[in-house]
Amino acid sequence: MTALGAFCSDFYVNQKLALKLDLPERRETVLDLFDRVRRAFPRLSTFQRYDGEVALESDSTEREWQWVALRQTTIRSGHVNPATLADTYNFHKALLEVAPYFLSISPLDIDMLEVVFGFDFETELDRDAVVFEALLESTPLAHLLGDASERVIDAQPSLGISLGERGDLQASFEVRTRPRVPVAGERGGDPISVFLTVRKFGPLGSLDDLKGAFGAVVGYAEQLAETRVVPHLVVPIHEVLSSRG
Repeated sequence: MTALGAFCSDFYVNQKLALKLDLPERRETVLDLFDRVRRAFPRLSTFQRYDGEVALESDSTEREWQWVALRQTTIRSGHVNPATLADTYNFHKALLEVAPYFLSISPLDIDMLEVVFGFDFETELDRDAVVFEALLESTPLAHLLGDASERVIDAQPSLGISLGERGDLQASFEVRTRPRVPVAGERGGDPISVFLTVRKFGPLGSLDDLKGAFGAVVGYAEQLAETRVVPHLVVPIHEVLSSRG
């Protein structure tokens, strides 16, 4: 697994292409796209239906697995515990190359391209207490907690930033301790999750610009993960879990 996953239970890179108009719903269109993806990535062999979503997945019981999912206005993909970042980048780029032609996507239709670096920590401990101790205990926010009769029941810090002067590139940092409704690409369970999300907003000049947009987004994401997220969010949570283990 890539070095970014060294301090967590699962590391994954997800991608979302968000559109302004609804995707085609014809069976042949969706199945033709999934068949094309399956030929390029043979282990993606399981077709699934979720609430408002269809997905093509590999075996999610394996340590490393991949998935692609279509919703009304989004195309999503994910790679869990990739061996290298190059592997996951190649996977997501391949989808960006073929999906617009199978699904008749115009550059004007593109609302946003998003990449998420996710870090999950499986634990039986109180997740909010762990996050509070790791990230908030030495900050002014800790003074909001009173005597021993009080305990933290919701510690989910988040922060959003703009990258550059144009405002079309943004990043957010988020820590979650609450379970969410399962959708394609999620194992389930209640881990502590750290999310780094980088978004580039459209529209684009041409479909060829998707490649450059992807490069810009993952370039920022990788840099932010290595210099900020891992040392200042992931490692502190890992250290608290290790000290209590």
